[in-house]
Amino acid sequence: MPLPPTGQGTTIHDLASRLRRLSPSCGPVRLIGVDGHAGSGKSTFAGQLARALDDAPVLHLDDIASHDELFAWTGRLLTQVIEPLSRGETAHYAPYDWLARHFGPPHALPCAPVILVEGVGAGRRALRPHLAHLLWMELEHEDSWTRGRLRDGAEQRDFWAGWVQAEQQHFAEDPSKPFADLLVRQCEKGYEVLPGPGWTVGPDQPLTHGDGPSAVC
Repeated sequence: MPLPPTGQGTTIHDLASRLRRLSPSCGPVRLIGVDGHAGSGKSTFAGQLARALDDAPVLHLDDIASHDELFAWTGRLLTQVIEPLSRGETAHYAPYDWLARHFGPPHALPCAPVILVEGVGAGRRALRPHLAHLLWMELEHEDSWTRGRLRDGAEQRDFWAGWVQAEQQHFAEDPSKPFADLLVRQCEKGYEVLPGPGWTVGPDQPLTHGDGPSAVC
């Protein structure tokens, strides 16, 4: 069941409360995707939202991807994470070490009421049927990539050159934003949350021009 647009003055705790009220989407789990361009602030926002969700688990897709498979990790995600959660079981996945360039020992992901999946591609076609809600970080790709490059420093310059091309190809073939339920914009203080392109207005969920952005502080 989709959430109605949030009202003025909504806090991140109110958003968390609304997400808790969603129907389970992956077995008993409400799986919430947080997608956006690299450098758009997904990890920071997901961390704050997770705390508001009583320290809900966060799966970082950087742990699923690798140098050899920047985006070709769907099968691993479905096998190691989605299938166990759909059965109400704890998932176990092997996080990738980007410095050592190999996968580490298995990490447990408990079957919690709400789990956040954060990373570029969290709203991909193969994952959307398992999501209760998809959030998109609303920051233009060039601004996102500039932030990401500054964050990672000169030693990651070559990686970023390859990443930008791979990300462009991924979103051209499998876009996420058109299916986002909510758009999240980082402000000077806090965030704004707006209905996304994937928002479906139902007879009991009117959306009018009077519905303004939500201040999430």
